[in-house]
Amino acid sequence: MQHDSLEQRIQTLEDKAALKALVDAFSNLADQKDLATQALLFTEDAVVDTYFEGQLFASLKGRKEIEDTFSGFMANFETSYHLNGQHTAELDGDRATAVHYCLVVLVNTVDGKKTRHTNGVYYNDEYVRQGSQWLISKRTSYFTWRDQQLMGQS
Repeated sequence: MQHDSLEQRIQTLEDKAALKALVDAFSNLADQKDLATQALLFTEDAVVDTYFEGQLFASLKGRKEIEDTFSGFMANFETSYHLNGQHTAELDGDRATAVHYCLVVLVNTVDGKKTRHTNGVYYNDEYVRQGSQWLISKRTSYFTWRDQQLMGQS
C-alpha cells in the first residue's frame, strides 16, 4: 500500500495528464501536417523506430531526421486521422514510459482512385521531463495490422 502525500498524488495525476496531452498533441499535429511543430515534441536526441507487421521500416535519430522523414511520409497522403485510445503511463521521477494505442487512417489518391489505409498501431514510449515540459525521448511504433479500401466502394 502506498503512503504518498496528497502533493505526490496530485503531481502523479498532473504528470499523467501531461503525458496524455503530449501524445494527443502529436496526433493532432500529424493530422494538421504541422510536422515542424510536431518534431519539437521530441528531445533533440530522440529515437523513433517504426515496425510494419513485425519488420523494421525506419530507425530515426534526432529531431531533424524525425521531422524530415515524417514530412516525406505524410506528403504521400491528402488526409490523416489519428484516434488515440488507451495510454498507460508509469512514472519514475523525471522519466516515464507508456504504452499507447492508436487507430491511424491515411487517405491518398493513386491513379485517380481515392484509397483509405486504416492502421492499428501501438507505441512503446519513453519520456523525459525537461524543465517543466514532458518530451518523447524514444518511440517504438508497431503498425500491427493494415486494411486498404477504395473509398466510395463497399
